[in-house]
Amino acid sequence: MISDSLQQRDKSSIRRRNLWPRNRVVGADYLYFLLLLVAVGAFIYYLYTYRDLAIIYLPSLLGGTLVTLVMSVLSAILASVFGLLGAMSSLSRFRVFHWLSLVYVEVIRGTPLLVQLFLWYFGVRIVLSNLGFDPYSLAFQGMTVLQSNSLVPDAFNSYFYGILGLSFNYGAYLTEVFRTGILSVEKGQTEAALSLGLDSRQTMRHIVLPQAIRTTIPPLTNNFITLIQDSAFLAVIAVVELEYITTGLALPQTNPNNKMFVFILGALLYLAMCYPLSLFARTLERRMIVNRD
Repeated sequence: MISDSLQQRDKSSIRRRNLWPRNRVVGADYLYFLLLLVAVGAFIYYLYTYRDLAIIYLPSLLGGTLVTLVMSVLSAILASVFGLLGAMSSLSRFRVFHWLSLVYVEVIRGTPLLVQLFLWYFGVRIVLSNLGFDPYSLAFQGMTVLQSNSLVPDAFNSYFYGILGLSFNYGAYLTEVFRTGILSVEKGQTEAALSLGLDSRQTMRHIVLPQAIRTTIPPLTNNFITLIQDSAFLAVIAVVELEYITTGLALPQTNPNNKMFVFILGALLYLAMCYPLSLFARTLERRMIVNRD
């Protein structure tokens, strides 16, 4: 009887010891969510405290957000074109195209985006202008045909070369993304397509590229998120986007707290643009893992 009672005590003590680490983890989870709730509540109260300032400046910031979105979407589309052309050149049999792609990728990735934007605006723009190329005149004439030339901003050249500079920079990164995606497709599929009578272009178009694009969607989305954030550099060439407006509204503030609030408001708008893309990338990654399994 005594031995049985001792064994029961030993079992109960072992159970308590086994439950103790689990209870600590559950307690840490509750503490984390409690602290998170307190932090979110404090931040909401902080925004409520400066509601008058937010009401005044939010329309201007939303206008800058719209410009940032349009510039980012156009840059992402053009960067995808540059990246796809660079990847195809990198995998080409002709050494000239291969070396051109290599130089493009290494030079662009090895120099800062800010310097490249200055080169586009103060270098390429001036050279093309001396040759008679004026993007503003071309856009104005084209929109005149549609009777909408009033939509062309006076600083159109800044927007034009800003999109070119941003897309040309990210095209170098997307070149490596597309190249890796194409190389990830098994060679046996290419050989099978060729044996069925498809030529190299048809094989690339119908067999390789669909699978490569499917593989590269998550890194593409991550690059587009970074592109939206890096669009803030366009403020240095007088593009009136979100960062330009945020800085213009924040710097004249004499109260440091008001100045900080304007910067935080601008950061929240960047978060509102980038976070949905981040969720989209995670969803795609999970679906790809399930499809592979």
